[in-house]
Amino acid sequence: MKISIIILAAGLGKRMCSSLPKVMHPIGGKPMLAHLLCTARALSPTNIYVVQNALSPVLSEFFSSEKGITWVTQAQQLGTADAVKAVIPHLSARKAEDEYVLILCGDTPLVSVELLTRFLSDLDQNKNSQNTIGFISTNVDNPTGLGRVIRNEQNQAVAIVEERDATDSIRTISEVNSGILALSTALLNKLLPKLSNQNAQKEYYLTDLIQLAVAQGISITTTLAPISSEVMGVNTRHQQAEVERFYQQKQVQEIMEKGACVLDPNRVDIRGVLNCGTDVLIDINTIFEGNNTLGARTKIGAHCILINCDISEDVEILPFSFLSGVKIGKHCQIGPYARIRPDTVLADSVKIGNFVEVKKSHIGTESKINHLSYVGDAVIGASVNIGAGTITCNYDGLFKHQTIIEDDVHIGSDTQLVAPVIIRKGTTIAAGSTVTRNTEAGKLTLTQDLNQRVIENWVRPISSERKKSKE
Repeated sequence: MKISIIILAAGLGKRMCSSLPKVMHPIGGKPMLAHLLCTARALSPTNIYVVQNALSPVLSEFFSSEKGITWVTQAQQLGTADAVKAVIPHLSARKAEDEYVLILCGDTPLVSVELLTRFLSDLDQNKNSQNTIGFISTNVDNPTGLGRVIRNEQNQAVAIVEERDATDSIRTISEVNSGILALSTALLNKLLPKLSNQNAQKEYYLTDLIQLAVAQGISITTTLAPISSEVMGVNTRHQQAEVERFYQQKQVQEIMEKGACVLDPNRVDIRGVLNCGTDVLIDINTIFEGNNTLGARTKIGAHCILINCDISEDVEILPFSFLSGVKIGKHCQIGPYARIRPDTVLADSVKIGNFVEVKKSHIGTESKINHLSYVGDAVIGASVNIGAGTITCNYDGLFKHQTIIEDDVHIGSDTQLVAPVIIRKGTTIAAGSTVTRNTEAGKLTLTQDLNQRVIENWVRPISSERKKSKE
C-alpha cells in the first residue's frame, strides 16, 4: 500500500497557555511533532505533509534539517478538515490512483508504528478499500472533551460526534475517536469539498467525513487501540503530564526487560536514548537526557542527572551527581555531589569524590580527586592523588590554558596550579602551595613559608560602623 502522510500541526494550543506552538511542547525531551515525524518515516510513505498555521512558521524553521517534508500553511484556523484541504493541491498533483492518505494529529505523539501498521492492514484487507474510510478508536474511562463514536444496531460506526455537539446520552459513550484517519486519495478529493461547518464551533470537522460517507454508501472500518494512552491527545498541561508519564513508563519498561534494575519505575525520566548492560541498578529521581550508555553492573545513585554520557562496566555514581558529555572507564567511582562537565575522559579505576568539578580533562588510571577540588583543561596521568581544595587555575581572563600532571604525582591540599604548567612525574607538592612553574620530576615542591610566626601588635581591621558601635 502506497501512502502519503498528513500531520495536522496547526493548532495554537490556547489551552496550554503558552506562546509556543502546541506540537513544539516536549514529551520525553523532544517536541511532540518530532515523535510523529519519526513514526511517519518508519512507515516509508511516499511523502510527508505537515500543516502549520500562518502564525507559527517556527515549526518549519525548527525542523528545517528534516528532509522529505512538504510544509503546508493553513491560512485560517477553520478546523481540521480545512487543514487537510490545504494539502489537496499537493495530493491532486500526484494523481496516484492507488495511493492512500494517512492523517495523524500532531498533538497525539505516542501512537506506535505497530498500531498504525495494523490499522493500514485492516483498511487494505477491505475488499473495496478504495471506497472505504478507516479510523482508530479507543475506549476511555473519562471521555469528556473527546469525539464519541456512534454505532448502529449492527455495531458499525456511522458517525463521530464532537463533545460540543453531543447530547447527554451521546456523552455517556466511552468509545472515542483518536483523530487518526485513512482513506484513498481519490475518496478524500471527492468528499472533502462536501463538508460544511454547521456545528457549535463553526468549523470544518474532518470527523464529519464518517457521517457523510455512510450517507453515500461508503464503508467504514475501525481499528481499536487497546491502550488508550497510546492515542491520547495533548490539549492541556495536565494531559501533557499524563502522556509524559506514559512515555516514561514505556521507556523504563524497555530497559528493565533488557536486565536493568530500576528501584522505582515511576521516578526515573529518560529523555532520549538509554542503553543499559545487564544488572545495571538505577535509583530514584534520576534523569537521563540525550544518548546515554551504562555498562554492565553500573550503579546510578539517587538524584543523579546524566546527559550524553558513555559509562563503562562496574562504575558507581553516587547520589546528587551531575555528568554531561563524559566518557568513563571501568571500575570508576563518582560522587556524591560531583559535577563532571563535557569533554572529560576518565580511565579505569578513577575516583572523583564529593564536591569535585572536572571540566575538559583526561584523567589516568587509578588517579584520585577526592574532595572539594576543581580540575579544568587538564591532562592527568596514572596513580595521581590530588588533595582537597586543589584548583587548576586555567583561565587568565581571556584564554584557557592547560595543566599537565604526569604519573605518580601527589598534590597536597589547598594547592593552586597556575596554567600553563607541567607537574613532572613523581612530584610531591606540599599543601598550600601556589605552583606557577614546571616542577622537577621526583622532587618535593613547596612555595609557602614553613615557619609559623606570630605578628606582634597586629590589629584586625574593622569597619567604621562597627568601630562606632564599640565606642
